[in-house]
Amino acid sequence: AAIVDRCEPAQMIGVEPSDGFRRTARQKLENRVTVHAGNATALPFGDKSVDVTVSALMLNFAPEPSAALREMIRVTIPGGTVGAYVWDYAGGMEMIRLFWDTVVALDPQAAHLDEAVRFPLCRRELLGQLFTRAGLSSVEVVPLEVTTHFASFDDYWQPFLGGQGPAPTYVSSLVEPARTHLQERLRDRLPCGADGSIQLTARAWAVRGTVPG
Repeated sequence: AAIVDRCEPAQMIGVEPSDGFRRTARQKLENRVTVHAGNATALPFGDKSVDVTVSALMLNFAPEPSAALREMIRVTIPGGTVGAYVWDYAGGMEMIRLFWDTVVALDPQAAHLDEAVRFPLCRRELLGQLFTRAGLSSVEVVPLEVTTHFASFDDYWQPFLGGQGPAPTYVSSLVEPARTHLQERLRDRLPCGADGSIQLTARAWAVRGTVPG
């Protein structure tokens, strides 16, 4: 929606493997964006057929990020732009960082589940290296930072109860009283204001490069 509103592209096409996400995108964006079923390593486009290709908060989840990036380059015209952005799980995504630091303090055996461990690509240097090694030119990596506001601890905690993603999956695996213990330890660690609100920083690393030729 932001791209359509701000950039007025002649055409915008999304590719998404999840039936639910495709359905939501079609409902929210109506006729403004075409959404296809597919995945990052098999984009339903011809060679050199689009001007810009972007991976949104997904590249670290691809089983083979380099293969996904090669596919993005394949469908982009020479001189076109290939970009991506991923959450900085190692430090700049405070909502997640505080969660895993608390989890590991209580359960050291869970350290391997931490996104900072599982997704090294979410570090600035490795993300830039991926794009450079793929043959893209003028590669640039920049931080995108926003302040996330939570009205209360419950507002912060609620997303972890959804059961989707590494952190919510871990929470759903806990039985009482372990879940309540984690919840209370997190409550103690979070920086709450006088009104109970919580302000945290959310940072993503954004990378882009130009297709040679």
